[in-house]
Amino acid sequence: MQQKDKRPNPENLLKQIEIEENENKLIRKKHNGHKKGRLKIFLGYCAGVGKTYRMLEEANSAKQHGVDVVIAVAESHGRKETEFLIQGIEIIQKKKSEYKDLNLEEMDLDSVLNRRPQLAIVDELAHTNSPGSRHSKRYQDVEELLNQGIDVYTTLNIQHLENIVDVVYQITLVKIQETVPNRILEMADEIELVDLPPEKLLERLREGKVYIPQKAEAAMNKFFIRGNLLALRELALRYTAKRVDEDMLSYKTSHAILTPWPADSRILVAISSSPSSENLLRIAHRMTADLNAEWYVVHIESPQQVELNESAQNQLNSNIRLAEELGAKVFALSGTTISREILNFARQKNITLIIAGFSRRSKFDEIFKGSILNDLIKESDKINILIVGSQINKKDSKQKTVTPTSTNYKPYLLSFLSIIITIMLGILLSFWTKLPGISGMLLLIPAIASSLIWGNKLGLFAALIAMASLDFFFIQPLYTFKITDSKYLPIFVVFIIVSVVINSLTKLIKWQSESSRRRERFLSSLYSFNREMMMSETCLDMLNRAAKYISEAFESCVVILLPDENENLTIKTSNNKDIILNENEKAAATWVYKNGTPAGKNTHTLSSLQWYYLPLNIKDKTLGVIALTPIDKNNQLSPEQNRLLESFANLVALTLYKTL
Repeated sequence: MQQKDKRPNPENLLKQIEIEENENKLIRKKHNGHKKGRLKIFLGYCAGVGKTYRMLEEANSAKQHGVDVVIAVAESHGRKETEFLIQGIEIIQKKKSEYKDLNLEEMDLDSVLNRRPQLAIVDELAHTNSPGSRHSKRYQDVEELLNQGIDVYTTLNIQHLENIVDVVYQITLVKIQETVPNRILEMADEIELVDLPPEKLLERLREGKVYIPQKAEAAMNKFFIRGNLLALRELALRYTAKRVDEDMLSYKTSHAILTPWPADSRILVAISSSPSSENLLRIAHRMTADLNAEWYVVHIESPQQVELNESAQNQLNSNIRLAEELGAKVFALSGTTISREILNFARQKNITLIIAGFSRRSKFDEIFKGSILNDLIKESDKINILIVGSQINKKDSKQKTVTPTSTNYKPYLLSFLSIIITIMLGILLSFWTKLPGISGMLLLIPAIASSLIWGNKLGLFAALIAMASLDFFFIQPLYTFKITDSKYLPIFVVFIIVSVVINSLTKLIKWQSESSRRRERFLSSLYSFNREMMMSETCLDMLNRAAKYISEAFESCVVILLPDENENLTIKTSNNKDIILNENEKAAATWVYKNGTPAGKNTHTLSSLQWYYLPLNIKDKTLGVIALTPIDKNNQLSPEQNRLLESFANLVALTLYKTL
């Protein structure tokens, strides 16, 4: 019998080589020719399982094989066995700083970069750096080391993963504050599970090998409960098993081993300004990771969004940023019927599953406006719908989304005065006609005007006052609120219906107008900026136009920096000649230029600075840096403004690339 040919399929091998080559290109991208370092994570489910000890064992073994190893951070927590392993390796002294009368120590990132070892030991990956550090999180320090070609060994507990924070809270009732994005684990070249049965861990805790006795006793009564440890251990084992499964799939592909593959899944998450949307995003991210699925996030710009207060708008922006950080493709949709817009988008993108939270509409709104969830389920056809309950109680939700604001009484006073003026006109008209309907039509004017100018609340207020005035001044018996003749009742019914309809229409018109203006503003800004770039005659002229336009568009001070012959960044142009960057700001701009990623204010890198730095990237190359700081220091760029600024930066980079 002829033996079946088990050699790899050439086409599959070519595809695999192409994939690996693309990955290698990404590794070489923006790192000054350095090959990207390798990352190994020693993963555990709780403190005390032996992650640091195992990592140091590996480090000593690597040193014995001739690898240049240094310890950037290694926490022994007073354990003699761990301290013994530390003694045999070179230690980079920590950087000391003071903050609010506290003496703090952090990893000296620059010293490690200058030392340039082959392997750096960085303990506790989820650690939050002290204020004033270059990066707000230690995992960002690790990313910079890897980008400079330095291998890193590090440790992490499973509960610090960003997308399972809500799950850990359900298990332990402890809100984890220090988190690491899942992308860090996904980029790891190797993950080693450091496991220890819960009974052994509790025994070590009682013996004082994890914490000091007083702290150990408190820990055993709170976090270190056997049930908690079992659940966390299961999470760590499942994640590791999933990682092994991914490696196996990669192996099968490269060796042309044919196995059944599930159909591609696409998941859509609908978010709003509710804090519970964070839970939806984390659940969706875990599902996409398990299914290896592509996922989208949408938020609907509807008439209700016009009335969002500042706190709710900030929460929506925070939800959008979390979705982008978790790797979703975020889209803003516009429409009066939320369910219809979601389903239209889902069919357009071939979505197989929609994840949504419980509707926050009141019973009154559901009666007159319908239920979003019911509409989704009825019209979804073959698309599956997953409804996720909120973990935030109503009391907490109100505290997070509603902020007390002072009431401005001036619009109420002006609305009331407009009604008085209209009443006086109606009384004058009553000398020529005895029809109260004419006066009623006149009193609709201030109600409509109040709704158009100041919104629905003022419109409703004006409508109620106007209706009471109609009864008091124009319907017999005069100067009372009594109605003796039923023929006047239709006037009141019509008045109420017209007021409600007009209020609804003005709300819709206001939203459509605002939505159209926003889109027109975005497109017009891009068109005008592109025209400015096209009109420039020289490179310096283009940069001057760009700085001036960006400054006006974002009401900010703008500086554009380009490298000189020695690759040192210098200010080429700014919207204000008096702008001077201090040494810290210049160092931040240099870091952004070398690493090709944004940093500065409102980011997780160098967040204590006053300027926001955006690299001018094109074709795997960084040409310069745009620095921006709002004139009003309290202002913060919205996600939409960030996208517009990134579009401007791309146009500047493209024009600059053509002129150089």
